Formats: sequence, C-alpha cells, structure tokens
Amino acid sequence: MSHNDRLDPHSGARVHIVAARQHRPNLPSSECPFCVGGLESPEPYDVKSFPNRWPALESGACEVVLYSSQHDATIASLGNSGIRKVIDLWAERTTQLQQQSDIDYVLIFENRGAEVGATISHPHGQIYAFDHVPRRQHSMLQSQWKPDPQPADRSVISGLHFAVYAQYAAIHPVSLVIAPHKHISLLAQLDDELRDDLASIIHTTFIALDQLFDAPLPYMMWINQASAKTQYENAWLNIEIVSPWRAKGVQRYIAAAEVSTEEYFNPVDPADIAQRIRNLVV
Repeated sequence: MSHNDRLDPHSGARVHIVAARQHRPNLPSSECPFCVGGLESPEPYDVKSFPNRWPALESGACEVVLYSSQHDATIASLGNSGIRKVIDLWAERTTQLQQQSDIDYVLIFENRGAEVGATISHPHGQIYAFDHVPRRQHSMLQSQWKPDPQPADRSVISGLHFAVYAQYAAIHPVSLVIAPHKHISLLAQLDDELRDDLASIIHTTFIALDQLFDAPLPYMMWINQASAKTQYENAWLNIEIVSPWRAKGVQRYIAAAEVSTEEYFNPVDPADIAQRIRNLVV
C-alpha cells in the first residue's frame, strides 16, 4: 500500500488521496471530449472504453466507458440494442482486466447528474479495477449475498430471467437492485439470451426512473460481481441503482448523525418508491 492509500486506524476504511484529480475537467461548457472529434474520441464509434487520464487508483486501472457517440443520449434512449452493446463491452473489459496479475476486483459504475458528482454530461460510465476487493464488496461476497426471494410490495419487475426490486434497508430514497433469478457470478457468464433480457430490463427500468419525477433522474449505478483472485463461494451478480432525490429537484442529504454513526434515516418508504416505479413500467 502506497503512502497515498491509507487505512483509517479506527474504522478500517481505506482512503485514496488523489490530489491530481483536482485538475480534471468539470462540466466543460464548450467542447465535449467524448463527442466524435473530441479529445478522447477522434474517430466515430458506437461504444468504446479507454484509460482515464485522471485515474483515482495508483495500483490497478481506471477506464472510461462511453455508451454512445450522441451527446444527449441516455440509457433509456439507447434502446435494447444500444444497451446490449454496453453490456457486451462491460463483460469484455471485466474479462480482460481480471486477467491482469495485479487486478482482483473490477467495479463498473456510473454517476449521472451534477448532484452525484458527474463532471461531464455525455453518457458514460467508468471502471475501477482494484488490486484488492473493496470493503463493501468483500462484505457482500463473504456473506454470500443473494437476491431477495420475496420482495413482496418492494417488487418492481419480475421478468423471465431477472428481477428488479427496491432494497429493504434502503439508505437512499431510490434504491433498486437488478439481479438474475439463477446464480450467475460474472457478466461474462451471461449468454446471448440473458444479455438481451438484461438489456430489456435495464431499458424498461430507466424509462420508468426518468418518468418518476418528470425529470432526468440523477443516479449512481454500479455492478457487483465475483472477484478475480480472492475466492468466495456463491458470488451473485447484481446491479444497484440509487438516487438521492426524494422529490423532483429535492435532494436527500446524508447528514452528520448518519455519517458519524453509519446509521441512516431514510424519509422515503422503499415500498412506496417501488409502487410508483412499478406503475410506470410498461
């Protein structure tokens, strides 16, 4: 561990000091580096990935994943075929990165909206490939996390291969899980049928999310999957989607009592959010 990767002596939390990222672009108003002809995308593309110029990790790898060359696209606007291309790229990059000797965990994630820290509005996600298993993922893997078999009134979609439901102990007002009904550990293990079905589920979910408050929803999304080298039993692939909005343009802030105690006070009932999203699913 380098001097810029530090462990809190009391909580055990790992902190990466990444001062160089202070100089990265922040919501550029002129030229988008991700549009065709821009700094990162001189040639036409459908989807692509490339190394992040401002990596957050000293050990491992950081990449940017572009979902579309269209600047104002969203996951919902990509359609099933566009989302399927993104899933294929996620799986390909996971496999390639996990083959590196210094990589143990590949985290795929997205921040959309300035409210959750997105610095460029062009539709994109990121990949952090760690040389260790992050603490939260370690806890999930060690506990042999499985999808909620009976989400009841928190259910949003129960498809042929995947379920979508609101989390039981949700920290954020909107807190959804997408998970396969059958045990699958990695994106690369999804066959064509499952990838097509996942693309359809993601598409349907994000159409509903953008209608929830009649405005583009700021959100964070990430994919939990198996580690590359640390052995855990029964790792179960899943996608989490969370948003800080509790109403249109109204942010739920995590306050001092929550940060200091790691006990949370969510003003939104997960079952209520699930019902509202369920009513929008078509």
